[in-house]
Amino acid sequence: MPSVSPSSPEASRRMARVRQRGTDVEIELRRALHALGLRYRLQVPLSRKPRRVADIVFIGARVAVFVDGCFWHGCPLHATWPKENAGFWRAKIEANRARDADTTRRLRELGWEVIRVWSHEDPVEAALHIQVVVESRKPKSK
Repeated sequence: MPSVSPSSPEASRRMARVRQRGTDVEIELRRALHALGLRYRLQVPLSRKPRRVADIVFIGARVAVFVDGCFWHGCPLHATWPKENAGFWRAKIEANRARDADTTRRLRELGWEVIRVWSHEDPVEAALHIQVVVESRKPKSK
């Protein structure tokens, strides 16, 4: 039976210290978006049950941006599968992937465009992509 908890109290403390918001990658992306003249809101709850909070949100255009870490979200290019306590980590990362897919599906059903940015992506390139999507979804003024 695979382990269902971190391998040690120290591993648990390390996991708790990992930032969930305001990461360096997220801040770089926000700076790039701001430099393009885009204004956004941060950490906006878009669904109450289950609770889903987007990292960056463009309310009027209904665009939700999630910045996903390669390890925690199982990046297809950079995911690593730890050998120590492998069952715990595989279950944790697979659960994150399933939650991400569920969030994307639910938000799209509500009319939101969902953009997922991997932490390894260039923030300027990601910001340019987001700008195109936001501009295309802005409500047309009469």
